[in-house]
Amino acid sequence: MRKALLALAIGGFGIGTTEFVIMGILPEIAEAFQISIPKAGHFIAAYALGVVVGAPILTTIGNRWPANKVLFALMIWFTIFNTLSAFSNNYTSFLIMRFLSGLPHGAFFGIGAVVAGKLSKEGKEAQAISIMFGGLTVANVVGVPLATFLGKHFQWNITFLIVGIIGLLTLASVKLWMPTMEKSSSSSISQEFSIFKRSELWLSILLTAIGTGGFFAWYSYIAPLITNVAGHPETVVPYAMILAGLGMVFGNFIGAKLAEKMLPIYAVMITLVMMALMLVANTYLATDKTAVLIMTFIIGTVSFCLVTPIQIVIIKASKGAETLGSSLNQSSFNIGNALGAYLAGLPIAMGYGFTSADLVGAGIACSGLFIAIAILMVRKKKEKKRALMKASYS
Repeated sequence: MRKALLALAIGGFGIGTTEFVIMGILPEIAEAFQISIPKAGHFIAAYALGVVVGAPILTTIGNRWPANKVLFALMIWFTIFNTLSAFSNNYTSFLIMRFLSGLPHGAFFGIGAVVAGKLSKEGKEAQAISIMFGGLTVANVVGVPLATFLGKHFQWNITFLIVGIIGLLTLASVKLWMPTMEKSSSSSISQEFSIFKRSELWLSILLTAIGTGGFFAWYSYIAPLITNVAGHPETVVPYAMILAGLGMVFGNFIGAKLAEKMLPIYAVMITLVMMALMLVANTYLATDKTAVLIMTFIIGTVSFCLVTPIQIVIIKASKGAETLGSSLNQSSFNIGNALGAYLAGLPIAMGYGFTSADLVGAGIACSGLFIAIAILMVRKKKEKKRALMKASYS
């Protein structure tokens, strides 16, 4: 079981590296393709769009085969197109490669989260899921800073060759350590898609898309925040990414503990409030060289407290088609990625400065809080309806 979870974590490490490293080398990519930084943010959005499109489609197709074989196939795709990204020589080709690289992301995490839950002991599902996502957070401590350093000091495309190597390691680990499993779902496609009739599912999808958008509004422009606002040299950016990554590692496991101690939706609500407060505070503190680094760690911690609780919220809302629901959460997460990067880029492009991205992020996080409240209201309405039906039968 531990080796199988480690295989999922290595895959998460590769996915985390390719998803987040581009934030650290955005200025270098913009310079290489002779475009503005906000336009370079389109590459972040293209990857996110690939996740959004690929997650439900590839998961639905993959549910017809054993989970271990599907995970292996998804990693083949991931490895090929991330490697090809390194050879892109213009804006359009790189945009297409980023989109194609993102397609297997959501399905891998979606299927992987359900597999992790099945491999875990009863009552320890949150911890097992957090181990898989731990690979994504560790990527922000090791993979992203290393790739960012190499991208800044040598060439930006080296970063994607590194991702390709991680993909090969994931393929080997899935092949050797993942046990043979049954297909993820025995339901028909129409039965699985019936979950879209549930209002709680749609609210959960919206919760992830909006709630996590606050984090991406900040993280998408972390490099210019560290250099242009705080006044650090570019050499500090990889170390700032390490601090953010360490925060994400702590936040991931804190979030898992919160999801075991209280209802996951309450853990989500607490986290969103804290995220909004920290992002507002950062607009005042980001000009200080020391404070900006401290806040980088804190915001990384708070933001990733969301990951496991919000994954459990959507899995429970998609009962009967958990794998599809789990992958949809990854689609939503990357809608948040695209939404946060895009909305935060608007005031920057209008000349309001890079700290304006944090205010946008705080507003998005607050919007997520209202959606979480709406989910609680839907649940209470369902419980009241069940109680009335039970009373009528008795």
